[in-house]
Amino acid sequence: MSWRKRFDIAWRMLRPFTLTASLVPTLVGTGLAVAQHHFRWGEFLAFLLASVLIQSATNMFNEYFDYRRGLDSEEMVGISGTIVRDGIRPNVVLATAWTLVCLAVLLGVYICATTSWWVALVGTACIAVAYLYSGGPKPLAYTPFGEIAAAASMGPTIVLLAYYIETGYISPSAWAASVPIGLLIGLILLGNNIRDMDQDRAGGRHTVPILMGRDRGRKLFAIVCALVYALTLGFVVAGVLTPWALLVLLTIPSAVYVVRLFFRHTEPAKLHPAVKGTSILLFRFGALMFAGLLAAAWFPLR
Repeated sequence: MSWRKRFDIAWRMLRPFTLTASLVPTLVGTGLAVAQHHFRWGEFLAFLLASVLIQSATNMFNEYFDYRRGLDSEEMVGISGTIVRDGIRPNVVLATAWTLVCLAVLLGVYICATTSWWVALVGTACIAVAYLYSGGPKPLAYTPFGEIAAAASMGPTIVLLAYYIETGYISPSAWAASVPIGLLIGLILLGNNIRDMDQDRAGGRHTVPILMGRDRGRKLFAIVCALVYALTLGFVVAGVLTPWALLVLLTIPSAVYVVRLFFRHTEPAKLHPAVKGTSILLFRFGALMFAGLLAAAWFPLR
């Protein structure tokens, strides 16, 4: 196998389009800290890399356990397919996942040593969720709580941790910024489960769209999407977030486009762009939030 082929497989195993769910909350939490004139390069880089490593490991755990349970096939949309398409041994995928977790733990030790060992407690809980999402006797991905677990552990938790390791405390603005980010991350999982309803139902899963039905699942997606913007606007009006945060309203056309895709199609192949679009929406939303927070540091509007 050529090095180019190896790199392609490794890249797909990471599922890079999903990594916005770890990059964005880290940037938003750090942006809040920078706006309050706190920043540590070492802790920022270590936390950013640790977050990406844990999410990448989560993706690999998901691929390994879905294969073991017979859920993945060559025809499936949205999977990396390194096991079912490229012939990578399942144990290699699992070992790689645990290696990434170990690297993240080492980075966590550095972060704890320079900030607080309470970070280790939260980090351990996040790693447990990463494994239990698709592993263990009763995986979260098989229940209606998968979206909630992902939204909480990768939204507010990462935003607040990123903020805390820079400042040493948690502020109301950090809580406020973390909520819409968490909702958008939850939407990625909700969209993924809407796309995969037929395969998930056959595999014995009981996700939110399966329990609610496709139509109600799509309506829930649209409602939560609108709530993201309503809450952001409300936090700005209440003075908890800087008016610069309203830059995120520029992403509304992207949100409308994604919602329309979910209402227009039912086939997994045609819904996959909607799932990717939700991940892109999170990236755009987070980038504009980050830019707004930085702008507030130099050009305060209140």
